[in-house]
Amino acid sequence: MINEARISRDLIVVGASAGGVSAITALLEQLPPDLPAAVAIVLHRSPFHETQLPAVLGRHSDLVVMEPSDGDPIKRGTVYIAPRDQHMLIDRDIIRLDRGPKQHRTRPAVDPLFRSASENYGPRVVGVILSGMGSDGVSGLIAIKAGGGISLVQSPAEAQFPVMPNHALKEDDVDGTLPVHGLAIALTVLAAGGVVGNGASRVAAPG
Repeated sequence: MINEARISRDLIVVGASAGGVSAITALLEQLPPDLPAAVAIVLHRSPFHETQLPAVLGRHSDLVVMEPSDGDPIKRGTVYIAPRDQHMLIDRDIIRLDRGPKQHRTRPAVDPLFRSASENYGPRVVGVILSGMGSDGVSGLIAIKAGGGISLVQSPAEAQFPVMPNHALKEDDVDGTLPVHGLAIALTVLAAGGVVGNGASRVAAPG
């Protein structure tokens, strides 16, 4: 069982790359409007082409979806999408953006978000790896686990590009491997301090 300590996991951090837009869209579609957590998402994006990614994702979510500015407060019920060509970091209860060196040949990268989330929120963090190529997010997921947080990955069989989930499974003691529907169930329960079965088939409401 996951989260037998019944800790409210109120910061959800998500990393994705190739094939990630459809996975993120499906995940956001299934998260409830009263989710008692903030969600921060890094998707590998081109630094050169402006997109309407937050607006596109927002049309598929009952949560507030936004591209933050540096210094924005972190609020529950809000989804923060990392802007293009900037790393997104967690600094206590605010979002920080910077153009530090690329990691894994990309900016934004997943690892800076995951590591900073763990440093600031410790066991309150759930890290999620979705479809993508490469190994970005693995060291950050390990840091989340080391800080007492929870690590989840999209089932490789479902992911359009399973390389990132497979890297996480190979290199980290991942808590759960679930399809997107199962991830949505698990995240909703974990945010409220509930317990989830590793297959997301068993859930217990928070005590």
